[in-house]
Amino acid sequence: MNGFIKKSIGTLTLGEKLKKLRSDRRISLSEVSKHTRIQVKYLEHLEEGRYEKLPVDVYVRGFLKNYADFLGVDANILIRLYEKEKGIKDNLEKNKNGEPAQERAKPLKINSFVLTPKIITISSIILLTLGGFFYLYKEVGSFASAPILVVLSPEQNAFISGNAVLIEGKTEKDARLFINDQPILVNDDGKFREELTLQAGNNFITVKAVNRFEKETVQTLTIQSNYKNENEESQPGEDKIENVSLQKEIEIELKIDPGPVWINVEADGNLVFNGTMLTGATQKFKAANEISINSGNGKATFVKFNNKDIGTLGKDSSSVHGVKFISDTDSRQE
Repeated sequence: MNGFIKKSIGTLTLGEKLKKLRSDRRISLSEVSKHTRIQVKYLEHLEEGRYEKLPVDVYVRGFLKNYADFLGVDANILIRLYEKEKGIKDNLEKNKNGEPAQERAKPLKINSFVLTPKIITISSIILLTLGGFFYLYKEVGSFASAPILVVLSPEQNAFISGNAVLIEGKTEKDARLFINDQPILVNDDGKFREELTLQAGNNFITVKAVNRFEKETVQTLTIQSNYKNENEESQPGEDKIENVSLQKEIEIELKIDPGPVWINVEADGNLVFNGTMLTGATQKFKAANEISINSGNGKATFVKFNNKDIGTLGKDSSSVHGVKFISDTDSRQE
């Protein structure tokens, strides 16, 4: 068990805080990238304060939320600190490139310019041309085409034999992408890839791309899953589940209600699931010795062990990190 707990962080810069928290836990950037799915170069930019090299703010806030969940700190503190430092940098940059507050008095010069009919005609033509370009620019901005959105898999009305589906596709590289209103990272080529857990029966998945003109393209997929959950619905449990001693082979079933909820699961130290689970979706995991669970919403994450109801990972909707379940043998060794 990582043993991360939420705690207040000091008065260092955002980058220094992240670096110190990571150093205290002896975690490398590659390990952080593996668990949070944030590219190493963006993690480096965050720690070095190179905000101008990061994507738009909506993605950075997502990075900081995932990073905070992984480190076990309050995401709101990191996001507020980022916005404050970025605002200061932006203001300094504006002041650096701006005009001086006061200009020195200049000696009076007599202008020899004479306004002639030819100059008036040329000036009028230039103004009309510029006005035409400005009008065209506004029209293009107002009627910009909606972004391209292609969902490569799954196909519409696809039938899934299990309870998980991989959503893959492509959009414009500068577009923002959402799956069921959850922001999804788009790579430099505009490609996206996200795994969703389904519930039995029909599942409706909405994929939306929004460009810089706030024009959007939406595709709604209907996916049918034949997955059947024979166990009864879990009931709310304790605020947080500590290490639980089970028999040698562990079987855990997760159910989400309501969703969507980001889930990360490791079995015997190997990452076996990292994605979004929809409302009513269930997923089972097995391990020989140990299973570790991270959830973006503890209250909406229900757990069962070998068909035994354990309850939810938490009493509220905050994220829960590093909850471990171990076998009898491992428990006696601890």
